[in-house]
Amino acid sequence: MLEGVINARDLGGIRIGGKTVRRGLLLRTAHLNQASDEDIRRLSEEYHLRKIFDFRTFQEASAQPDRPVPGAEHILLPTLDIEAEKKSGEAVPEDVFLNLQAHIVKLSFMKIFQEKGRQLYPSLILSEFSQLQYATFMHLIVETQDGAVLWHCSQGKDRTGIGAALILGALGADNETIIEDFDRSNVIYRPLVDHFIAQVEEAGGGEEEKEVIRAFMGVSVKNFRHALELIDANWGGIPGYLEEAMGIGDDDLAVLRRRYLED
Repeated sequence: MLEGVINARDLGGIRIGGKTVRRGLLLRTAHLNQASDEDIRRLSEEYHLRKIFDFRTFQEASAQPDRPVPGAEHILLPTLDIEAEKKSGEAVPEDVFLNLQAHIVKLSFMKIFQEKGRQLYPSLILSEFSQLQYATFMHLIVETQDGAVLWHCSQGKDRTGIGAALILGALGADNETIIEDFDRSNVIYRPLVDHFIAQVEEAGGGEEEKEVIRAFMGVSVKNFRHALELIDANWGGIPGYLEEAMGIGDDDLAVLRRRYLED
């Protein structure tokens, strides 16, 4: 979709019930730091991009700032509560966090990191900090009346995938449709995942270590499915979660469905 931005795709074309998501309006990507001039032109002139939601931490966004897109507002909404992790002693050191590939094989053998991989998606759903950021994201999308919106994190897979899940769920998608979109990131990152899994195997690692690689270099469908099951168990599904945790009610869902779905 974009020549300089990895893992970029349009949710348009996804079937939800008897309707289809409109093309050219809901865009999910990795960061825009390396977007080409042509990418910027297309986002501005063809997609008429209005809002860019950046789910990265302040440190990530400072290290690789997005290229500006004319006509689009950049909104930083960090969904990871780094300060809380620091206070609890569970934070990944900043130099490691910003260059995870250089450390991932060693980290995959650490029990605390294995648990961090398992809890990444549930924490993004259950944390009040994350809920507040995603709530702002959803409310601003409801308020957007024309043009496209784009959301991203660093690699456009985990935090971005949760954002996509909330939107698709709001539009009425079932869990399998949401998982199918989420899993598409694994197609993009499979060579990277396979590369590091081979290194883990050479180091004597087993399935737990490999799951860390899948979770941090690609996406873990197993862990993501568990997160959706948590939403189902606690809120009866994404629409209930949006209403109770984020204040997105039936009227808001109706606005989203009118704007983003077509026959």
